[in-house]
Amino acid sequence: MEYTKEVDSNPESVDDGNGTLSAMHRADNALLRNLGYKSEFKREFSLLETISFSLSIMAVSCGTTTGYSYPLLSGGHFAMVWGWFIPCIFVTCVAASMAELASSMPTSAGLYYFSAKMASQKRSALASWITGWSNITGQVTLICSINYSCAELITTGIAMATDGAVVLGSGATFGILFAIHLTQAILCSAGTRVLARSMVLVLIVIMTTTISAIISLLVCSRGMVSPKDAFTKFENNTGWSNNVWAFILAFTTPMWCLTGYDSAAHIAEETSNAARAAPIAIMVGVLGTEILGWLMFIAFSFATYSVPDVLQSKLALPVGDVFLHVLGKRGALALWWSIAVLQYLTGCSQTVDASRVVFAFSRDDALPGSRWWKRVNRYTQTPVNAVWFVILLSAICGLLSFSVAAFNSLASAAVIGLYVSYVTPIYFRITSGRDKLKPGPFHLGRWSRPVGAIAVAWVAFMVVMLLFPYSQTVGPQTTNYAVVIILAVFIFAAASWIFSARRWFTGPIPNIACDAESSSSDGKPE
Repeated sequence: MEYTKEVDSNPESVDDGNGTLSAMHRADNALLRNLGYKSEFKREFSLLETISFSLSIMAVSCGTTTGYSYPLLSGGHFAMVWGWFIPCIFVTCVAASMAELASSMPTSAGLYYFSAKMASQKRSALASWITGWSNITGQVTLICSINYSCAELITTGIAMATDGAVVLGSGATFGILFAIHLTQAILCSAGTRVLARSMVLVLIVIMTTTISAIISLLVCSRGMVSPKDAFTKFENNTGWSNNVWAFILAFTTPMWCLTGYDSAAHIAEETSNAARAAPIAIMVGVLGTEILGWLMFIAFSFATYSVPDVLQSKLALPVGDVFLHVLGKRGALALWWSIAVLQYLTGCSQTVDASRVVFAFSRDDALPGSRWWKRVNRYTQTPVNAVWFVILLSAICGLLSFSVAAFNSLASAAVIGLYVSYVTPIYFRITSGRDKLKPGPFHLGRWSRPVGAIAVAWVAFMVVMLLFPYSQTVGPQTTNYAVVIILAVFIFAAASWIFSARRWFTGPIPNIACDAESSSSDGKPE
Protein backbone atom coordinates (compact mmCIF):
# COMPACT_ATOMS: atom_id res chain seq x y z
CA MET A 1 0.00 0.00 0.00
CA GLU A 2 1.40 3.39 -0.94
CA TYR A 3 0.52 7.00 -0.24
CA THR A 4 1.34 9.98 -2.40
CA LYS A 5 0.75 13.52 -1.30
CA GLU A 6 -1.99 15.14 -3.37
CA VAL A 7 -3.54 17.79 -1.15
CA ASP A 8 -1.86 19.63 1.68
CA SER A 9 -3.43 18.30 4.88
CA ASN A 10 -3.15 21.76 6.51
CA PRO A 11 -3.69 24.34 3.80
CA GLU A 12 -3.88 27.99 4.57
CA SER A 13 -7.50 28.97 5.02
CA VAL A 14 -8.79 31.73 2.84
CA ASP A 15 -12.05 32.17 4.74
CA ASP A 16 -12.93 35.85 4.66
CA GLY A 17 -16.00 35.51 6.85
CA ASN A 18 -18.34 35.36 3.89
CA GLY A 19 -18.25 31.63 3.38
CA THR A 20 -15.22 31.57 1.11
CA LEU A 21 -13.93 28.01 0.81
CA SER A 22 -10.60 26.92 2.20
CA ALA A 23 -7.86 25.90 -0.20
CA MET A 24 -8.48 22.27 0.73
CA HIS A 25 -12.18 22.49 -0.05
CA ARG A 26 -11.48 24.20 -3.35
CA ALA A 27 -9.14 21.35 -4.26
CA ASP A 28 -11.79 18.81 -3.22
CA ASN A 29 -14.42 20.53 -5.35
CA ALA A 30 -12.05 20.81 -8.30
CA LEU A 31 -11.42 17.06 -8.16
CA LEU A 32 -15.17 16.45 -7.93
CA ARG A 33 -15.71 18.61 -11.02
CA ASN A 34 -13.12 16.52 -12.84
CA LEU A 35 -15.25 13.49 -11.98
CA GLY A 36 -18.28 15.21 -13.52
CA TYR A 37 -20.17 16.55 -10.50
CA LYS A 38 -20.72 19.94 -8.90
CA SER A 39 -20.43 20.30 -5.13
CA GLU A 40 -23.86 20.24 -3.45
CA PHE A 41 -22.97 19.52 0.19
CA LYS A 42 -20.99 21.26 2.90
CA ARG A 43 -17.67 19.52 3.60
CA GLU A 44 -18.06 19.16 7.36
CA PHE A 45 -16.51 15.70 7.91
CA SER A 46 -12.88 15.73 9.06
CA LEU A 47 -10.60 12.68 8.86
CA LEU A 48 -11.40 11.68 12.45
CA GLU A 49 -15.14 12.07 11.88
CA THR A 50 -14.98 10.06 8.66
CA ILE A 51 -13.14 7.24 10.47
CA SER A 52 -15.72 7.45 13.26
CA PHE A 53 -18.53 7.22 10.70
CA SER A 54 -17.02 4.08 9.17
CA LEU A 55 -16.47 2.49 12.59
CA SER A 56 -19.96 3.43 13.77
CA ILE A 57 -21.67 1.41 11.04
CA MET A 58 -19.60 -1.67 11.87
CA ALA A 59 -19.99 -1.03 15.68
CA VAL A 60 -18.12 -4.15 16.66
CA SER A 61 -19.53 -4.76 20.14
CA CYS A 62 -23.06 -4.71 18.71
CA GLY A 63 -22.34 -6.94 15.72
CA THR A 64 -20.51 -9.57 17.74
CA THR A 65 -23.20 -9.60 20.44
CA THR A 66 -26.17 -9.94 18.11
CA GLY A 67 -24.27 -12.32 15.80
CA TYR A 68 -23.00 -14.53 18.63
CA SER A 69 -25.43 -17.37 17.86
CA TYR A 70 -23.90 -18.15 14.45
CA PRO A 71 -20.51 -19.38 15.68
CA LEU A 72 -22.13 -20.81 18.80
CA LEU A 73 -24.11 -23.19 16.59
CA SER A 74 -21.44 -23.68 13.94
CA GLY A 75 -18.61 -24.93 16.07
CA GLY A 76 -18.81 -23.51 19.56
CA HIS A 77 -15.56 -22.16 20.97
CA PHE A 78 -13.46 -23.00 17.90
CA ALA A 79 -15.87 -21.21 15.55
CA MET A 80 -16.04 -18.13 17.77
CA VAL A 81 -12.29 -17.57 17.61
CA TRP A 82 -11.30 -18.83 14.18
CA GLY A 83 -14.64 -18.26 12.44
CA TRP A 84 -13.95 -14.57 12.92
CA PHE A 85 -10.21 -14.56 12.23
CA ILE A 86 -10.17 -16.34 8.85
CA PRO A 87 -12.71 -14.14 6.98
CA CYS A 88 -10.92 -11.02 8.21
CA ILE A 89 -7.91 -11.87 6.04
CA PHE A 90 -10.01 -11.84 2.87
CA VAL A 91 -12.21 -8.89 3.84
CA THR A 92 -9.04 -6.83 4.23
CA CYS A 93 -8.30 -7.52 0.55
CA VAL A 94 -11.76 -6.27 -0.41
CA ALA A 95 -11.33 -3.15 1.72
CA ALA A 96 -7.87 -2.36 0.33
CA SER A 97 -9.10 -2.64 -3.26
CA MET A 98 -12.10 -0.44 -2.47
CA ALA A 99 -9.91 2.12 -0.72
CA GLU A 100 -7.74 2.39 -3.82
CA LEU A 101 -10.80 3.19 -5.95
CA ALA A 102 -12.23 5.64 -3.40
CA SER A 103 -8.94 7.52 -3.27
CA SER A 104 -8.88 7.90 -7.03
CA MET A 105 -12.57 8.84 -7.41
CA PRO A 106 -13.92 10.44 -4.19
CA THR A 107 -17.60 10.92 -5.04
CA SER A 108 -20.85 10.01 -3.27
CA ALA A 109 -21.73 7.92 -6.32
CA GLY A 110 -19.05 5.56 -5.05
CA LEU A 111 -19.21 1.97 -6.16
CA TYR A 112 -21.48 2.26 -9.21
CA TYR A 113 -19.39 5.19 -10.44
CA PHE A 114 -16.25 3.08 -10.02
CA SER A 115 -17.83 0.25 -12.04
CA ALA A 116 -18.81 2.60 -14.85
CA LYS A 117 -15.31 4.01 -15.12
CA MET A 118 -13.46 0.69 -14.82
CA ALA A 119 -15.65 -1.34 -17.21
CA SER A 120 -15.26 -1.22 -20.98
CA GLN A 121 -17.31 1.38 -22.81
CA LYS A 122 -19.67 -1.33 -24.05
CA ARG A 123 -20.36 -2.67 -20.55
CA SER A 124 -20.07 0.56 -18.61
CA ALA A 125 -23.78 1.32 -18.24
CA LEU A 126 -24.76 -2.26 -17.38
CA ALA A 127 -21.92 -2.57 -14.84
CA SER A 128 -23.05 0.66 -13.21
CA TRP A 129 -26.69 -0.48 -13.17
CA ILE A 130 -25.89 -3.83 -11.53
CA THR A 131 -23.59 -2.27 -8.96
CA GLY A 132 -26.05 0.47 -8.05
CA TRP A 133 -29.00 -1.84 -7.54
CA SER A 134 -26.91 -4.36 -5.60
CA ASN A 135 -25.60 -1.65 -3.33
CA ILE A 136 -29.02 -0.16 -2.63
CA THR A 137 -30.38 -3.64 -1.85
CA GLY A 138 -27.57 -4.20 0.61
CA GLN A 139 -27.86 -0.73 2.10
CA VAL A 140 -31.58 -1.02 2.82
CA THR A 141 -31.46 -4.57 4.19
CA LEU A 142 -28.46 -3.61 6.33
CA ILE A 143 -30.52 -0.83 7.94
CA CYS A 144 -33.27 -3.32 8.65
CA SER A 145 -30.96 -6.03 10.00
CA ILE A 146 -29.22 -3.51 12.29
CA ASN A 147 -32.51 -2.13 13.56
CA TYR A 148 -34.06 -5.58 13.92
CA SER A 149 -31.12 -6.69 16.04
CA CYS A 150 -31.55 -3.47 18.06
CA ALA A 151 -35.19 -4.41 18.66
CA GLU A 152 -34.05 -7.87 19.77
CA LEU A 153 -31.53 -6.30 22.13
CA ILE A 154 -34.38 -4.31 23.67
CA THR A 155 -36.77 -7.27 24.01
CA THR A 156 -33.99 -9.46 25.42
CA GLY A 157 -32.96 -6.70 27.83
CA ILE A 158 -36.53 -6.46 29.11
CA ALA A 159 -36.67 -10.24 29.64
CA MET A 160 -33.32 -10.13 31.47
CA ALA A 161 -34.45 -7.24 33.69
CA THR A 162 -37.70 -8.98 34.64
CA ASP A 163 -36.14 -12.43 35.14
CA GLY A 164 -38.18 -13.76 32.23
CA ALA A 165 -41.53 -12.47 33.53
CA VAL A 166 -41.99 -10.24 30.46
CA VAL A 167 -41.32 -11.93 27.13
CA LEU A 168 -42.27 -9.87 24.09
CA GLY A 169 -43.31 -11.66 20.91
CA SER A 170 -42.87 -10.91 17.22
CA GLY A 171 -45.67 -8.32 17.17
CA ALA A 172 -44.04 -6.24 19.90
CA THR A 173 -40.66 -6.67 18.23
CA PHE A 174 -42.06 -5.26 14.99
CA GLY A 175 -43.60 -2.35 16.90
CA ILE A 176 -40.23 -1.53 18.45
CA LEU A 177 -38.59 -1.90 15.04
CA PHE A 178 -41.08 0.56 13.54
CA ALA A 179 -40.43 3.08 16.33
CA ILE A 180 -36.68 2.77 15.77
CA HIS A 181 -37.12 3.45 12.06
CA LEU A 182 -39.34 6.49 12.66
CA THR A 183 -37.04 8.18 15.18
CA GLN A 184 -33.97 7.50 13.05
CA ALA A 185 -35.61 9.13 10.03
CA ILE A 186 -36.14 12.28 12.07
CA LEU A 187 -32.60 12.34 13.48
CA CYS A 188 -30.93 11.57 10.15
CA SER A 189 -32.68 14.49 8.46
CA ALA A 190 -30.37 16.86 10.37
CA GLY A 191 -27.70 19.00 8.75
CA THR A 192 -24.25 17.71 7.87
CA ARG A 193 -22.51 19.65 10.67
CA VAL A 194 -24.69 18.02 13.33
CA LEU A 195 -24.15 14.57 11.83
CA ALA A 196 -20.39 15.06 11.53
CA ARG A 197 -19.86 16.32 15.07
CA SER A 198 -21.95 13.51 16.55
CA MET A 199 -19.58 10.93 15.04
CA VAL A 200 -16.83 11.67 17.56
CA LEU A 201 -19.27 11.01 20.40
CA VAL A 202 -20.30 7.75 18.75
CA LEU A 203 -16.64 6.72 18.43
CA ILE A 204 -16.13 7.31 22.16
CA VAL A 205 -19.19 5.19 22.95
CA ILE A 206 -17.98 2.40 20.63
CA MET A 207 -14.51 2.24 22.14
CA THR A 208 -15.73 2.51 25.74
CA THR A 209 -18.42 -0.14 25.33
CA THR A 210 -16.23 -2.57 23.39
CA ILE A 211 -13.21 -2.36 25.69
CA SER A 212 -15.46 -2.60 28.76
CA ALA A 213 -17.12 -5.72 27.34
CA ILE A 214 -13.81 -7.41 26.49
CA ILE A 215 -12.21 -6.73 29.87
CA SER A 216 -15.27 -7.54 31.99
CA LEU A 217 -16.01 -10.82 30.19
CA LEU A 218 -12.39 -11.98 30.41
CA VAL A 219 -11.91 -11.00 34.06
CA CYS A 220 -15.25 -12.23 35.37
CA SER A 221 -15.12 -15.55 33.48
CA ARG A 222 -11.72 -16.57 34.83
CA GLY A 223 -11.56 -20.34 35.32
CA MET A 224 -14.85 -21.14 33.53
CA VAL A 225 -13.23 -22.39 30.31
CA SER A 226 -9.65 -23.59 29.86
CA PRO A 227 -7.47 -21.78 27.30
CA LYS A 228 -7.25 -24.99 25.27
CA ASP A 229 -11.03 -25.37 25.07
CA ALA A 230 -11.53 -21.67 24.38
CA PHE A 231 -9.42 -21.88 21.22
CA THR A 232 -9.86 -25.47 20.04
CA LYS A 233 -13.07 -27.12 21.29
CA PHE A 234 -15.40 -27.80 18.35
CA GLU A 235 -19.14 -28.54 18.74
CA ASN A 236 -21.39 -28.72 15.67
CA ASN A 237 -25.03 -27.93 16.48
CA THR A 238 -26.20 -26.79 13.05
CA GLY A 239 -27.77 -30.02 11.89
CA TRP A 240 -25.34 -30.22 8.97
CA SER A 241 -23.37 -33.47 9.11
CA ASN A 242 -20.27 -31.99 7.45
CA ASN A 243 -18.21 -30.25 10.14
CA VAL A 244 -16.22 -28.18 7.64
CA TRP A 245 -19.40 -26.77 6.12
CA ALA A 246 -20.84 -26.14 9.57
CA PHE A 247 -17.72 -24.18 10.50
CA ILE A 248 -17.88 -22.14 7.29
CA LEU A 249 -21.41 -21.02 8.23
CA ALA A 250 -19.83 -19.21 11.20
CA PHE A 251 -18.38 -16.76 8.67
CA THR A 252 -21.84 -15.16 8.48
CA THR A 253 -21.19 -13.07 11.58
CA PRO A 254 -17.90 -11.43 10.55
CA MET A 255 -19.20 -10.91 7.01
CA TRP A 256 -22.26 -9.11 8.42
CA CYS A 257 -20.24 -7.08 10.92
CA LEU A 258 -17.67 -6.11 8.30
CA THR A 259 -20.11 -4.32 6.02
CA GLY A 260 -20.82 -0.65 5.52
CA TYR A 261 -17.23 0.51 5.28
CA ASP A 262 -18.05 1.84 1.82
CA SER A 263 -19.78 4.60 3.80
CA ALA A 264 -16.53 6.56 3.76
CA ALA A 265 -16.81 6.74 -0.03
CA HIS A 266 -20.49 7.72 0.06
CA ILE A 267 -19.87 10.78 2.24
CA ALA A 268 -16.83 11.81 0.19
CA GLU A 269 -18.63 14.91 -1.07
CA GLU A 270 -19.15 15.96 2.56
CA THR A 271 -15.54 15.26 3.58
CA SER A 272 -12.47 17.48 3.68
CA ASN A 273 -9.48 16.14 1.71
CA ALA A 274 -11.70 13.26 0.59
CA ALA A 275 -9.11 11.56 -1.64
CA ARG A 276 -7.01 10.94 1.46
CA ALA A 277 -9.66 10.72 4.20
CA ALA A 278 -11.95 8.18 2.47
CA PRO A 279 -9.36 5.39 1.96
CA ILE A 280 -7.86 5.92 5.41
CA ALA A 281 -11.32 5.68 6.97
CA ILE A 282 -12.05 2.47 5.05
CA MET A 283 -8.81 0.78 6.12
CA VAL A 284 -8.78 2.01 9.73
CA GLY A 285 -12.45 1.13 10.11
CA VAL A 286 -12.02 -2.40 8.79
CA LEU A 287 -8.75 -3.21 10.58
CA GLY A 288 -10.00 -1.70 13.85
CA THR A 289 -13.22 -3.69 13.69
CA GLU A 290 -11.37 -6.89 12.81
CA ILE A 291 -8.99 -6.61 15.77
CA LEU A 292 -11.61 -5.60 18.33
CA GLY A 293 -14.05 -8.20 16.98
CA TRP A 294 -11.51 -10.98 17.40
CA LEU A 295 -10.83 -9.89 20.97
CA MET A 296 -14.59 -9.80 21.62
CA PHE A 297 -15.05 -13.36 20.41
CA ILE A 298 -12.04 -14.58 22.39
CA ALA A 299 -13.71 -13.03 25.45
CA PHE A 300 -17.04 -14.65 24.48
CA SER A 301 -15.33 -18.01 24.10
CA PHE A 302 -13.89 -17.83 27.62
CA ALA A 303 -17.27 -16.66 28.96
CA THR A 304 -19.35 -19.38 27.25
CA TYR A 305 -19.55 -21.71 30.23
CA SER A 306 -21.48 -24.42 28.35
CA VAL A 307 -22.47 -24.41 24.68
CA PRO A 308 -25.43 -26.84 25.18
CA ASP A 309 -26.76 -24.79 28.12
CA VAL A 310 -26.54 -21.49 26.25
CA LEU A 311 -28.32 -23.04 23.27
CA GLN A 312 -31.23 -23.90 25.58
CA SER A 313 -31.72 -20.23 26.45
CA LYS A 314 -35.25 -18.88 26.16
CA LEU A 315 -34.02 -15.37 25.42
CA ALA A 316 -34.33 -13.93 21.90
CA LEU A 317 -30.55 -13.48 21.99
CA PRO A 318 -28.97 -16.41 23.90
CA VAL A 319 -25.84 -14.37 24.58
CA GLY A 320 -27.91 -12.58 27.22
CA ASP A 321 -27.58 -15.68 29.41
CA VAL A 322 -23.79 -15.49 29.06
CA PHE A 323 -23.84 -11.89 30.26
CA LEU A 324 -26.06 -12.79 33.23
CA HIS A 325 -24.02 -15.86 34.19
CA VAL A 326 -20.66 -14.09 34.01
CA LEU A 327 -21.42 -10.50 35.06
CA GLY A 328 -24.44 -10.85 37.32
CA LYS A 329 -27.73 -9.09 36.71
CA ARG A 330 -26.65 -5.50 37.39
CA GLY A 331 -23.39 -5.73 35.46
CA ALA A 332 -25.03 -7.59 32.59
CA LEU A 333 -27.83 -5.05 32.21
CA ALA A 334 -25.47 -2.07 32.38
CA LEU A 335 -23.37 -3.46 29.53
CA TRP A 336 -26.39 -4.77 27.64
CA TRP A 337 -28.20 -1.43 27.49
CA SER A 338 -24.99 0.32 26.46
CA ILE A 339 -24.77 -2.06 23.51
CA ALA A 340 -28.45 -1.48 22.68
CA VAL A 341 -27.96 2.30 22.59
CA LEU A 342 -24.89 1.88 20.43
CA GLN A 343 -26.80 -0.36 18.03
CA TYR A 344 -29.43 2.35 17.67
CA LEU A 345 -26.71 4.86 16.80
CA THR A 346 -25.28 2.35 14.33
CA GLY A 347 -28.65 2.26 12.59
CA CYS A 348 -28.57 6.06 12.36
CA SER A 349 -25.16 6.01 10.70
CA GLN A 350 -26.27 3.36 8.24
CA THR A 351 -29.40 5.34 7.38
CA VAL A 352 -27.24 8.36 6.52
CA ASP A 353 -25.00 6.15 4.38
CA ALA A 354 -27.92 4.55 2.52
CA SER A 355 -29.57 7.91 1.88
CA ARG A 356 -26.40 9.20 0.21
CA VAL A 357 -26.33 6.16 -2.06
CA VAL A 358 -29.96 6.72 -3.05
CA PHE A 359 -29.27 10.43 -3.62
CA ALA A 360 -26.29 9.70 -5.86
CA PHE A 361 -28.04 6.97 -7.87
CA SER A 362 -31.09 9.22 -8.26
CA ARG A 363 -28.86 12.08 -9.37
CA ASP A 364 -28.17 9.89 -12.39
CA ASP A 365 -31.93 9.22 -12.79
CA ALA A 366 -31.52 5.49 -12.13
CA LEU A 367 -34.32 5.00 -9.58
CA PRO A 368 -38.10 5.28 -9.94
CA GLY A 369 -39.02 8.71 -8.58
CA SER A 370 -35.46 10.00 -8.92
CA ARG A 371 -36.67 13.59 -9.16
CA TRP A 372 -37.81 13.35 -5.54
CA TRP A 373 -34.91 11.40 -4.05
CA LYS A 374 -32.18 13.64 -5.51
CA ARG A 375 -33.54 16.81 -3.96
CA VAL A 376 -31.36 18.56 -1.38
CA ASN A 377 -33.21 20.29 1.45
CA ARG A 378 -32.51 24.04 1.43
CA TYR A 379 -32.32 24.26 5.23
CA THR A 380 -30.21 21.23 6.14
CA GLN A 381 -28.44 20.89 2.78
CA THR A 382 -28.92 17.13 3.05
CA PRO A 383 -31.07 14.72 0.96
CA VAL A 384 -33.96 14.52 3.43
CA ASN A 385 -36.31 12.86 0.93
CA ALA A 386 -33.77 10.09 0.36
CA VAL A 387 -33.52 9.54 4.13
CA TRP A 388 -37.26 8.91 4.45
CA PHE A 389 -37.27 6.77 1.31
CA VAL A 390 -34.66 4.31 2.61
CA ILE A 391 -36.40 4.19 5.99
CA LEU A 392 -39.69 3.31 4.25
CA LEU A 393 -38.04 0.50 2.27
CA SER A 394 -36.32 -0.80 5.40
CA ALA A 395 -39.60 -0.78 7.32
CA ILE A 396 -41.18 -2.90 4.58
CA CYS A 397 -38.31 -5.39 4.87
CA GLY A 398 -39.03 -5.38 8.60
CA LEU A 399 -42.17 -7.42 7.97
CA LEU A 400 -39.81 -10.40 7.95
CA SER A 401 -39.53 -9.93 11.72
CA PHE A 402 -42.57 -12.17 12.08
CA SER A 403 -40.35 -15.08 11.02
CA VAL A 404 -37.83 -16.62 13.43
CA ALA A 405 -35.37 -16.68 10.54
CA ALA A 406 -35.67 -12.92 10.05
CA PHE A 407 -32.21 -11.93 11.20
CA ASN A 408 -30.52 -14.71 9.22
CA SER A 409 -32.38 -13.68 6.07
CA LEU A 410 -31.81 -9.94 6.46
CA ALA A 411 -28.14 -10.36 7.37
CA SER A 412 -27.50 -12.66 4.41
CA ALA A 413 -29.32 -10.35 1.98
CA ALA A 414 -27.38 -7.34 3.26
CA VAL A 415 -24.02 -9.08 2.91
CA ILE A 416 -24.79 -10.43 -0.57
CA GLY A 417 -26.09 -7.11 -1.89
CA LEU A 418 -23.24 -5.07 -0.47
CA TYR A 419 -20.39 -7.41 -1.31
CA VAL A 420 -21.58 -7.95 -4.89
CA SER A 421 -21.50 -4.17 -5.26
CA TYR A 422 -18.06 -4.08 -3.61
CA VAL A 423 -16.38 -6.55 -5.94
CA THR A 424 -18.04 -5.60 -9.24
CA PRO A 425 -15.84 -2.50 -9.68
CA ILE A 426 -12.88 -4.44 -8.27
CA TYR A 427 -13.43 -7.14 -10.92
CA PHE A 428 -13.43 -4.53 -13.69
CA ARG A 429 -10.44 -2.80 -12.10
CA ILE A 430 -8.29 -5.93 -12.50
CA THR A 431 -9.62 -6.84 -15.96
CA SER A 432 -10.77 -4.21 -18.46
CA GLY A 433 -9.83 -1.30 -16.21
CA ARG A 434 -6.32 -2.29 -15.17
CA ASP A 435 -4.82 0.58 -17.18
CA LYS A 436 -7.63 3.09 -16.62
CA LEU A 437 -7.19 3.99 -12.97
CA LYS A 438 -5.51 7.28 -12.17
CA PRO A 439 -3.97 6.54 -8.75
CA GLY A 440 -5.02 8.71 -5.83
CA PRO A 441 -3.05 9.31 -2.63
CA PHE A 442 -3.72 5.69 -1.60
CA HIS A 443 -2.85 2.99 -4.11
CA LEU A 444 -1.73 -0.64 -4.04
CA GLY A 445 0.79 -0.44 -6.84
CA ARG A 446 1.79 -3.84 -8.23
CA TRP A 447 -0.31 -5.56 -5.56
CA SER A 448 -3.53 -4.20 -7.00
CA ARG A 449 -4.32 -7.16 -9.29
CA PRO A 450 -3.48 -10.06 -6.92
CA VAL A 451 -5.28 -8.40 -4.00
CA GLY A 452 -8.28 -7.68 -6.23
CA ALA A 453 -8.35 -11.26 -7.54
CA ILE A 454 -8.41 -12.64 -3.98
CA ALA A 455 -11.24 -10.24 -3.11
CA VAL A 456 -13.38 -11.31 -6.08
CA ALA A 457 -12.85 -15.04 -5.47
CA TRP A 458 -13.69 -14.69 -1.78
CA VAL A 459 -16.94 -12.84 -2.38
CA ALA A 460 -18.04 -15.35 -5.04
CA PHE A 461 -17.60 -18.11 -2.48
CA MET A 462 -19.39 -16.16 0.27
CA VAL A 463 -22.42 -15.38 -1.90
CA VAL A 464 -23.03 -19.09 -2.46
CA MET A 465 -22.59 -19.86 1.24
CA LEU A 466 -24.97 -17.13 2.38
CA LEU A 467 -27.83 -18.45 0.24
CA PHE A 468 -27.86 -21.76 2.13
CA PRO A 469 -30.21 -22.29 5.09
CA TYR A 470 -28.44 -22.29 8.43
CA SER A 471 -29.82 -25.70 9.34
CA GLN A 472 -30.14 -28.86 7.26
CA THR A 473 -33.73 -29.16 8.50
CA VAL A 474 -35.66 -26.56 6.50
CA GLY A 475 -39.20 -25.43 7.23
CA PRO A 476 -41.35 -22.30 6.78
CA GLN A 477 -39.86 -20.76 9.93
CA THR A 478 -36.23 -21.69 9.23
CA THR A 479 -35.96 -20.89 5.52
CA ASN A 480 -33.28 -18.41 4.49
CA TYR A 481 -35.40 -15.75 2.78
CA ALA A 482 -32.32 -13.92 1.53
CA VAL A 483 -32.70 -15.69 -1.80
CA VAL A 484 -36.26 -14.30 -2.08
CA ILE A 485 -35.11 -10.72 -1.39
CA ILE A 486 -32.12 -10.91 -3.73
CA LEU A 487 -34.09 -12.65 -6.49
CA ALA A 488 -36.95 -10.14 -6.30
CA VAL A 489 -34.58 -7.19 -6.69
CA PHE A 490 -32.63 -8.98 -9.43
CA ILE A 491 -35.79 -9.70 -11.44
CA PHE A 492 -36.97 -6.09 -11.10
CA ALA A 493 -33.57 -4.63 -12.01
CA ALA A 494 -33.09 -7.07 -14.91
CA ALA A 495 -36.57 -6.46 -16.31
CA SER A 496 -36.09 -2.70 -16.00
CA TRP A 497 -32.81 -2.95 -17.85
CA ILE A 498 -34.06 -5.20 -20.65
CA PHE A 499 -37.32 -3.41 -21.33
CA SER A 500 -36.35 0.18 -20.60
CA ALA A 501 -33.12 1.28 -18.95
CA ARG A 502 -30.73 -0.07 -21.59
CA ARG A 503 -32.16 2.50 -23.99
CA TRP A 504 -31.66 5.54 -21.75
CA PHE A 505 -29.35 4.74 -18.84
CA THR A 506 -25.77 5.57 -19.76
CA GLY A 507 -24.21 5.43 -16.31
CA PRO A 508 -23.16 8.40 -14.16
CA ILE A 509 -24.45 11.67 -15.62
CA PRO A 510 -22.16 14.70 -15.25
CA ASN A 511 -24.06 17.64 -13.76
CA ILE A 512 -21.35 20.30 -13.89
CA ALA A 513 -23.19 21.94 -16.77
CA CYS A 514 -26.24 22.45 -14.55
CA ASP A 515 -26.87 26.07 -13.60
CA ALA A 516 -26.68 26.40 -9.83
CA GLU A 517 -29.22 29.23 -10.00
CA SER A 518 -31.74 27.26 -12.01
CA SER A 519 -35.29 27.46 -10.82
CA SER A 520 -35.67 23.74 -11.27
CA SER A 521 -36.10 21.84 -8.02
CA ASP A 522 -34.33 18.76 -9.29
CA GLY A 523 -30.87 18.24 -7.85
CA LYS A 524 -30.79 21.51 -5.90
CA PRO A 525 -32.08 22.72 -2.53
CA GLU A 526 -35.82 22.75 -2.35
